[in-house]
Amino acid sequence: MLNSTAQGAAGLRPARQSRSLWQDGLRQLRKDPVVVLCALYLVLLLVVALAPQVFAPVSYEQTDFSEKLQPPGTLATTGKLTGHVYWFGSDKLGRDILSRLIYGTRISMAVAVVGAAISFALGVSYGMLAGYGSKHVDNIMMRIVDIIYAYPTLILIILLQVFLTSFSQRPPDQMGAFGQIMVSLDSSTGGLFFVFVAIGAVSWLNMARLVRGQVLHYKLQEFVQAARVVGAGRSRIMGRHLLPNIIGPCIVAETLAIPAYIYTEAFLSFIGLGVQPPMPSWGSMIADGYSALRTAPWVLFFPAVALSLTMLAFNFLGDAIRDALDPKTQK
Repeated sequence: MLNSTAQGAAGLRPARQSRSLWQDGLRQLRKDPVVVLCALYLVLLLVVALAPQVFAPVSYEQTDFSEKLQPPGTLATTGKLTGHVYWFGSDKLGRDILSRLIYGTRISMAVAVVGAAISFALGVSYGMLAGYGSKHVDNIMMRIVDIIYAYPTLILIILLQVFLTSFSQRPPDQMGAFGQIMVSLDSSTGGLFFVFVAIGAVSWLNMARLVRGQVLHYKLQEFVQAARVVGAGRSRIMGRHLLPNIIGPCIVAETLAIPAYIYTEAFLSFIGLGVQPPMPSWGSMIADGYSALRTAPWVLFFPAVALSLTMLAFNFLGDAIRDALDPKTQK
């Protein structure tokens, strides 16, 4: 009698609602204060990048030669910016470092978002076509990837950037309609468009290899074979059955690759192949501060700290997402 009563009471209890892998991962991320802090920092950078003119005290190109190389906290008493406080100091042209640092956030975050989007779109598309295609198609497509992958990535990006920069200096009648559109886009973005093209041309290789390996594994599973038997087409199988199963590792890999995109843009700007002056970039600001390292170290310090913190935040967030979406670590 007691057993039947207990069984009836147990049957009346509501069934526990199961959570998906993504819900479990999000719940685990919320428990880590470091991850939450990194996410808030990156969200703040994204908001600043969307509207830098709201947060910057003055324009990034506002110069005042009478206030050049002023230490942090200096109050301007003469010139165009009388009464303005240089909270982060000024550079060799008298420009406010804080304002240029805020405008430089737009460049780094744009490279992070656009670079990741280009790499994700090209890598996933190319890898799925290679992995789900025939052996002959897969062999040809992956040999192309191996040829491009054989060259050092940074050197290849520099060569592409030099070629694109020299191409923009040609007369308009030698560019063609498509070339003129590309040059106009690059000039309107201050040289950032060619940076996107150079980084996006080689950043998708690792993603394509990862996706191809995942597709080769999953296309032999029973659910794909069943979908093929019931008459599902190639595009439906790739979009409805393969893509949802490989999207998790792809997101993790792309999150971990974002710091490399930011570093590449900063390095290109450091050597003069990135965004064109007077558009500020953290890399170009570091290059300007390098020449005045002994006399005015604050010119180099603040952009270097901003670059380091951003890359660390993306690295911590990527590692946390990888651990949260790994079922083995949850067990």
